[in-house]
Amino acid sequence: MTKPLHIVARVHAMPPEHNAGAEHMLVTMLAALVKRGHQAQVWLSRAGSVRDVYDYEGIEVVPQGSRLDFGVAARRADLLVSHLECVPTTAALARGFGRPMAVICHNDHRPTLRDMAAGGVTLAVYNSQWVEAEAALFFAEYPSSVRPRDEIVVRPPVDADRYATKPGSAVTLINCNEDKGGLVFEALARRMPDRQFLAVTGAYGEQILPGLPNVEVVDHVPGEEMAARVYRRTRVLLMPSAYESWGRTAVEALASGIPVVAHPTRGLCESLGDAGIYIDRSDVGAWQSTLERLLGDPAEYRLAAKRARARSAELDPASDLQTWCDAVEEVAGARPAPR
Repeated sequence: MTKPLHIVARVHAMPPEHNAGAEHMLVTMLAALVKRGHQAQVWLSRAGSVRDVYDYEGIEVVPQGSRLDFGVAARRADLLVSHLECVPTTAALARGFGRPMAVICHNDHRPTLRDMAAGGVTLAVYNSQWVEAEAALFFAEYPSSVRPRDEIVVRPPVDADRYATKPGSAVTLINCNEDKGGLVFEALARRMPDRQFLAVTGAYGEQILPGLPNVEVVDHVPGEEMAARVYRRTRVLLMPSAYESWGRTAVEALASGIPVVAHPTRGLCESLGDAGIYIDRSDVGAWQSTLERLLGDPAEYRLAAKRARARSAELDPASDLQTWCDAVEEVAGARPAPR
């Protein structure tokens, strides 16, 4: 094994206080490095309710309120890691201290690609093949951009055993903001008063929570509790998202053989493959008829569940995590010792 590395990440938030797909992807990737014998530390840029340093799945998390010095940690790091809003400042430190840096690109938004290509980034990690393709088009369009030395695809890793459970009876939406399909969910609950609906509040966005007798609202759920508190109660998962670069919760649901009805974003089409049931989010009537068929026809449901489990097996994260760990050890292992 290569020498133990000190990996330092700078991000805006982390579980258990903030539970979104990007953060859980980062946790799984850093935990894989810890299992390889490396040290992983995450520094938060936003103030939260926690002020003391804590451990999360073997990763040391340093809250913004701890008053510790991130600059010192960055200078001593073997590799800096960042994503989303924290990329520009972290990349500036990487350039200043001469440290290699990895950026996780969770989407194809122009700010994401622009920040990744501004210089100081050694390794770009794309969360899907289609985002990787969009990045290639970006570099072709902006040839003066600085392309990272290495680029890999790591699909948001989901350990199926962690999420697998016996499905329940509810029609579920996780994160009920408008972009994720909160209005579609509300319309379906009104149209289907005899069906049970489960609304799980999300980590961001204004939540649309219908005050209906057939809708139960569950507060924001930490990742380690999703199987027991959400998927165990879910019969069908709805993903009427306007945009998904991948769709982690959809893949989590597949582990239990839960059918996923989704708007055909490029990310959901890639993640769900043949297991997805695709309907345009503007056609609420089609969503209703699909749900009635799935919930009312046991044979139809069994077929959809079988496809879901098969797709879950295809998405085993072991290979992607191996690629990630190998790439980190290659780009971080050759730098000089900290001064």
